[in-house]
Amino acid sequence: MYLLLRCMALSLATIFTSHLYAAHILLVSQLNGVDIKSDQAIQHYLEKKGNDVDLVDQSIDPKEIPKVDLVIISSTVAAKNLKSGWRELPIPLMTWENDYLDDLAMTGKRIHADFGEVEKERYLWLVNQPHMLSANLPAGVTNVYKAQAPMSWGKPGLGAIIIATIYGQPEKPAIWGYEKGSTMDYETLAPARRLMFFLSNNTFNNLSEEGQHLFDAAVHWMLEKDNK
Repeated sequence: MYLLLRCMALSLATIFTSHLYAAHILLVSQLNGVDIKSDQAIQHYLEKKGNDVDLVDQSIDPKEIPKVDLVIISSTVAAKNLKSGWRELPIPLMTWENDYLDDLAMTGKRIHADFGEVEKERYLWLVNQPHMLSANLPAGVTNVYKAQAPMSWGKPGLGAIIIATIYGQPEKPAIWGYEKGSTMDYETLAPARRLMFFLSNNTFNNLSEEGQHLFDAAVHWMLEKDNK
């Protein structure tokens, strides 16, 4: 019965995430970094979904970026080298760079307490199953990696929608977001949707089927037309 329910959930998730995004996305990376191939894989994946994806270096000034529908900041960037202005950007922004969450006012400033990374894990615990970000997967334990690998996490403010936590560590939310206008940390209001995803530098290609569905759902949620 469990396997039947899991298969039904995956079928629903596939239907839910199979249509094209058809958007203009800016993917911020460290173009000369050792993990650039992982970001290139993300770029190609998103392009296959029908998007126009610009892969740009971390040196880009957020005040001078072109008009786009979504900004993604990869964890391959060196957070200290990012220019100021991303926090105030009135464009939906998704990231898995846990070391930059405090700069975005998405979490507090204490490393290992407000944000961090677990070294090896394969599972998340879905805690908000009915939400779009859960990709129609059932609540409870979900295998999101094909093999154990690092996972980023961050502890958001009270205005966040928490979707999943690191399995067995409920104090470490791994997928969560803010609606536009929601209160983030430091009493900052989100200028557009903000979302934290659990990836690390080179783990995109390690996503399981469920993990890929959650990634698709995250991008879909960020691109909803009525959230701008």
